Amino acid sequence: MLMKDKIKQDMIAAMKAKEERRLGIIRLMMAAIKQKEVDERIEVNDSQVFEIMNKMIKQRRDSASQYTHAGRSDLADQENYEIDVIQTYLPEGLSEAEIDQLIKKAINEAQASSARDMGKVMALLKPEIQGRADVGAVSNKVKELLS
Repeated sequence: MLMKDKIKQDMIAAMKAKEERRLGIIRLMMAAIKQKEVDERIEVNDSQVFEIMNKMIKQRRDSASQYTHAGRSDLADQENYEIDVIQTYLPEGLSEAEIDQLIKKAINEAQASSARDMGKVMALLKPEIQGRADVGAVSNKVKELLS
C-alpha cells in the first residue's frame, strides 16, 4: 500500500472517530501531497511523500522554536503535536552508527577526498536517508569528515 493511501485511510478513520485535532493535521498532509501532484502534474511515490513530510516537520520545528522564544507555549505545544502525528508516517529512523556507516560507504563510492566532493557524497546519501534522518545533520557530519 502506498503511503498516500494509508494517510487517506487514516483521514477517514479520524473523521469517523471524531478526532478533530488529528484530522486537521492529516488534512494538511493530504493538501501538501495534492499540491505537489497538481504543481508538477505527477502521481507522488512514497519517497516524495516522505520528502513532503520532512519539509512539514522542519517548518513545524522552526515555528515551535519561535513560539517558545516568544513565550507562547500553547502554540509550541500544538506544533509539537503536529510533528508527532507527521512522524508516525515516516519510516523508522536511523541510528548514529547506521548513519556513520552510510556516510563512509558513500564517501568510498564517490571517491571523495575533499569538501569539494560533498555534492557527490550527498547525492548518494540522500535517497538512503530521506525520511529516516535529518539531512542537515548528516550534511554537517559529511562536511566534518571531508574537511
